[in-house]
Amino acid sequence: MRNRNVSTRKPYLCNKIVPDMAGIYLHIPFCKRRCIYCDFFSSTQSEKKTAYISALCREIQQRKNYLNDEEIQTVYFGGGTPSQLNAEDFEKIFQTLYANFCIKDGAEITIEANPDDLNPAYISMLRSFPFNRLSMGIQTFNEKRLQFLQRRHTAQQAVDAFKNCRRAGFDNISIDLIYGLPEETAKDWEYDLRQALALRPEHISAYHLIYEENTSLWKLKEKHAVEETDEELSLTFFSMLIRTLKSQGYRHYEISNFCLPGYHSRHNSGYWDESLYLGCGASAHSYNGTSRQWNIASLEKYIAGMEQETPEYEIEELNLYTRYNDFVITTLRTSRGMPLDRLREEFGEPLRSYCLRMAKPYVNEHKLEIKDGFLRLTGSGIFVSDGIMSDMLWVED
Repeated sequence: MRNRNVSTRKPYLCNKIVPDMAGIYLHIPFCKRRCIYCDFFSSTQSEKKTAYISALCREIQQRKNYLNDEEIQTVYFGGGTPSQLNAEDFEKIFQTLYANFCIKDGAEITIEANPDDLNPAYISMLRSFPFNRLSMGIQTFNEKRLQFLQRRHTAQQAVDAFKNCRRAGFDNISIDLIYGLPEETAKDWEYDLRQALALRPEHISAYHLIYEENTSLWKLKEKHAVEETDEELSLTFFSMLIRTLKSQGYRHYEISNFCLPGYHSRHNSGYWDESLYLGCGASAHSYNGTSRQWNIASLEKYIAGMEQETPEYEIEELNLYTRYNDFVITTLRTSRGMPLDRLREEFGEPLRSYCLRMAKPYVNEHKLEIKDGFLRLTGSGIFVSDGIMSDMLWVED
C-alpha cells in the first residue's frame, strides 16, 4: 500500500461550477456473516468483491449524467459492511467518483463500519481518504444480546473502537442502537443509553427491533423461540430514549435520529427533504425528482449487467399522488415538519385541502400542530406517527 498523509494529500479535485446539490449512495453488500435481524441486501461471498468494485465503478461512470451535473453535497457508503473494503478498493471508488462528479468542498462523506473492523491501522487508512463521518453499528452494549444478534464485536471492542476513532481525529461519529430486544427490560435499555452517552457521540440513531419476514429472527419467532416486545414496553423504551437524550443536549430531529447541535446527518436529511440522489450498487435506489429507480438485488446479475453494459433495474414514474404521499411520509418524520407553502405550491389547493382535512382530527387531539407555517407532530403524536401518516396518505379509488 502506498504511503498516505491525510493532512497534505489532495488527490480528488472538482473544477466545475454548478448551481445545485444532491447525494450519492454506494451500496457495499459484503458481510463476514449476517445478523439475525437484517433484511438489507447483503452477501458473504467475499471472493466476488474485486469484481463487484469494478462493476460499481462502471455504474458510477455510466450514470454520471443522472443528477444533471448537480453538485454533490453528500456521499454515503452503506451496506452490508463497507468496512470490509481495503485501501485499494476505496482508492478506485474515490478516483471514479471525483472523475465523474463535482463533489462539494467540505461534502459530508460517511462510511458505515463495524466496531471489530476499526483497529488502529484500519482507522488510519480511513483517515487518508475523504471520509469525515463514521456511522458505527454498535446496537447494544449487552454481551448476551450482542451474541444473540450474531454481532461480531463485543461491548468492549465497541468502546475501544469509538475511542480509537476519536483519537485518530474523527470528530463526527454516529452510533446505531437497537431497543425492544427479546427479554430486554427498562433497566437494560437505561444501561445501553448510559454507555452510549458516556462516549458522547455527535449523533445517535436508535431503532426498535423489527421482525422482518424471512430473516433468522423471524424464523425464531415463528418457532416461538422468541417473543416480540409488547406495545406498552416499547412505548416505555421510546419515551426513555427521547427523555434521556434530550436531557443531555441531543436534538430529536427525526423520529429515530438524535444529534448534538450542527451534527444532523446531511445525507439522510436529503432523503427527508426530497433532494435528488443517485444510488449505485446492487439493490441501490435512486431518485431524480420525477422517478425512482432501483438496481437488481443480486450480486451475480448486478456484476454481469455492468460488465455487459445491460444493467438490470426497475423504474417507477411518480405521479402527483405518489409524490404527495412521499411528501407526507418524509416531511412529517422530521422535527421541522411539513412546510405548508410547499404543500400548496407543489401539489395544488385540492391536495392541500385534503391533507389538512385528514390532519384536523389529530390537530384537535393535540397530536399534530400547525405553527410558523409548518404542520408537525407533537410530543404525544410522535408515539402514533405511523397511524397519523397512514391516514393522511392519498388512496386511489
